[in-house]
Amino acid sequence: MNRLKNKLLIYIKLCRIHHWAKNLFLFLPLFFSGGFFEFEMLFSVLKGFFLFSTSASCVYILNDMCDLEKDRLHPIKKFRPLAAGLLSRAEAIYLCLFTAILSLLFSYFLDVRFLALITLYLVINIAYSFKLKEFSLIDIFIIAIGFILRILAGGVLSEVAISNWLYIMTFLLSVFIAIGKRRDDLLFGAVTSGRQSISGYNIEFINVTTGILCSVLIVSYLLYTTSYETMLHFQNKNLYLTSFFVILGIFRYLQIIFIKKDSGSPIKILFEDRFIQVVMLLWVLLFGFLIYV
Repeated sequence: MNRLKNKLLIYIKLCRIHHWAKNLFLFLPLFFSGGFFEFEMLFSVLKGFFLFSTSASCVYILNDMCDLEKDRLHPIKKFRPLAAGLLSRAEAIYLCLFTAILSLLFSYFLDVRFLALITLYLVINIAYSFKLKEFSLIDIFIIAIGFILRILAGGVLSEVAISNWLYIMTFLLSVFIAIGKRRDDLLFGAVTSGRQSISGYNIEFINVTTGILCSVLIVSYLLYTTSYETMLHFQNKNLYLTSFFVILGIFRYLQIIFIKKDSGSPIKILFEDRFIQVVMLLWVLLFGFLIYV
C-alpha cells in the first residue's frame, strides 16, 4: 500500500500539479466580465481549468524527458522524478500519452473551440520542447503565447468578449516574468541551466529589458484603469486605485530578482512569498469590490 502511495506521489510530482496555478488565467475573462458568480459559466471554466492543466502536465513530462541529461547537471532540477531516477522513461511516456489523450478527449465534449486551443497549445509546446526553446527571445515569447491561449480558452468557455487590454497586459506580464527566469538561468550558467538559448542573453540585456517591460506594464495598467471604455464598462471611475497593489507587486518581484536573486521559479514565489500573496489578495478584493458591489 505504501509503495503504491509513494508511486502515486511521484506521478503527481512529475505532473507538476503546483504549476496548475498558471491556468487560473482561464478565470480572468469571466472575472473581468462581472459575471464571475454565474454558476453555469463558472463551472464551465472550472472544467476547462482541469483539462488545460492536464494538457500542461503532458507538456511538463515531455519537457522533462527531453531535458533529462541536462536536468541531472542542474542543482535544483536534478531532484525531479526522471532526473533522480525515481521513474523510468517508459513510465513517463505512458503518463504523457495518458494526460494528452485525456485532455483532448474531454475537451472535445466540452467545446470544440476549446479543443482547438488545447491542440494548438500542445503543438506549440511540443515544438518548444524539442527545438524552439533553443532560440533566445523565441523561447520567452512562446511562454507568453501560452498565457494568451489560456485567456482565449477562458473567454471561449465563459462566452465573454475579451478586452484588448487583457491581451496586452497578459502578454507583458508573462514576458516580464519569463525574463526574470532567464536572469536566474544566467546566474546558474549556461551549462547547469540546461538551456542553449541562454547564450543569447546577458545580465545587461536582461536588466534593460526588465526595466522596459516593468515601465510599459505599469503604464498599460494605468491607461486601462483610467480609460473611458473601462470606466463605462464597469460603471466605476475608481479602478485606478487598484494600481497601488499592481505597482507594489511588481516592485516586490523586482526585489526578488535583483536583491534576493531568486526568480528561477515564479510558482515557488507565488506559493512561498507572503508579501506577494497578500498583495495579490488585496488586489483581487479591491478590484472585485469595485466591479461587483
